[in-house]
Amino acid sequence: MKEIKVLGTGCCGSCSATVALIEQVAKAKGVGINLEKVVEMPEIVRYGVMSTPGVVIDGKVVHAGGVPSRDKIEQWLASGQD
Repeated sequence: MKEIKVLGTGCCGSCSATVALIEQVAKAKGVGINLEKVVEMPEIVRYGVMSTPGVVIDGKVVHAGGVPSRDKIEQWLASGQD
């Protein structure tokens, strides 16, 4: 199961859109995920993300700034799939 965090302060629609898109892709692909939304600025900065939304998968920042594409999310979920 992949551990995924979406980093964003929650004040823009892009963060919510990113969460929803990741959930949709994971469900469509049958991939188990544990999805968490991180809104606390100190934790976001700890990852080095300066532009949100940011996406962290299994402890590694894979995206920052803007809603990722469906194709990109599919690639993330397919790599090292459990």
